[in-house]
Amino acid sequence: MGENKGFSKNIDRIGYHDLAGRPGFQMAMQSVKGKYYVYLAHMKHSGWTILDVTEPSSPRYVRFIEGPPGTGTIKIQVADGIMITSLGIGKIEGTMGGGVEGIYVWDVKDDPENPKLLSHWSTGESDGMTHRFFYSGGRYVHLSSTCKGFAGMIYRIVDIIDAKNPVEVGRWWRQEQWLPGFKPAEREAFLESQKAQNVIVWAGLHGSPYVKGNLAYCTWGASGMLILDISDITLPQLVGQMKHNPPFAGGLCGAWCHTIVPLSKRPYAVMTSEGERFPLFTKEILKGWPPPTMSLFGLVDVSDPSNPALISTFPYPEVPEGFPYKNFNDCGIGCPGPFGPHNLHEPHDNPALEDRNDRIYCCYFHAGLRIYDISDPFVPKEVAYFIPPNPAKWLYGEPMDQNDPHFSLFARPRGPMIATTEDVIVDNRGNIFMDAFHDGLYVLRCKV
Repeated sequence: MGENKGFSKNIDRIGYHDLAGRPGFQMAMQSVKGKYYVYLAHMKHSGWTILDVTEPSSPRYVRFIEGPPGTGTIKIQVADGIMITSLGIGKIEGTMGGGVEGIYVWDVKDDPENPKLLSHWSTGESDGMTHRFFYSGGRYVHLSSTCKGFAGMIYRIVDIIDAKNPVEVGRWWRQEQWLPGFKPAEREAFLESQKAQNVIVWAGLHGSPYVKGNLAYCTWGASGMLILDISDITLPQLVGQMKHNPPFAGGLCGAWCHTIVPLSKRPYAVMTSEGERFPLFTKEILKGWPPPTMSLFGLVDVSDPSNPALISTFPYPEVPEGFPYKNFNDCGIGCPGPFGPHNLHEPHDNPALEDRNDRIYCCYFHAGLRIYDISDPFVPKEVAYFIPPNPAKWLYGEPMDQNDPHFSLFARPRGPMIATTEDVIVDNRGNIFMDAFHDGLYVLRCKV
């Protein structure tokens, strides 16, 4: 698919930055004294990049902050002049052992171009990690995190009222995650019974726990959407649940329940499962997995949190005229792959970000950025898309032989050389910032 020079509909590309050869992953933003800053975490590089995007057509590279060696630093949020960054042991390719886990808390209020490290909160595990999290300012950080004595990631709430001394004040988990709750044989029998019902597989909290009022909307793998009452931050209580597997999401895909974003002014939430990055796969790799099931990308009525109800699904992404493949399910692998959505624009009550209750922005991996009108929640409509050009080369090195001792499923690209979008944020001026698995930061404007 090397002939792909990019495709767009109702979107203009107004700027670009190569990020000094470090593809971005999750992004955050703040506006300080009339200036706009984008902060990027990275998937394959330990550290964080800062860009001044006050002039969106010409992003200014401010600096790259080196992260701890051997540490994954893939998630980031900024609010109230505080930057939170996730840390995970051994999550960077080519590193063996070492690293730091938990979160770092930074001051970016006084000097947004030079973050000041305030503190480190540890998960308490020697090989721990935090993944996605919610921070919209104030004193609480809502984390998906590993925890000693638990299987997978659980919900942990950290109080940073004293930003130099973060303290965990609340947590919640599903019964089967608490390892001391079962004798080993009992646990194995329980897990097998749950697997037969597609309940426990990938059951950890993928995150982020998206907070709206006194409710936290959590993405809990095959268990689907869980809604927790956090009126008492020290003792979250389960309110409601909506499972979506089966029939949605299964086999080799990302998180079976990936994202939930409740709308700020309407009684609906956007809910997705996750597809995957086709460059990671070959036909041979996919042979060992069941046929990929359809991913869920839909709107849920949450007017009654105890009974969330799926009311509509988003349409299949429009295939551009001239696209080399007939659809997005088989784009160069030679067989159907785990196609589906990825990250959404999440307003997080951040005044620098757009918060439209009638529009959804979704990075749909190799289907590019997709924009939807949800004025009528029962009939979501796609109104625009942008698919970036394919990579000329991989920035993560050449494909790795599967017999290599350092090989893992997500070690390096080895499949089709196809553009793959990752994350998106939209500022309050209407500028869209989108990054990709294979290159830099795109700045876009929607024309409708």
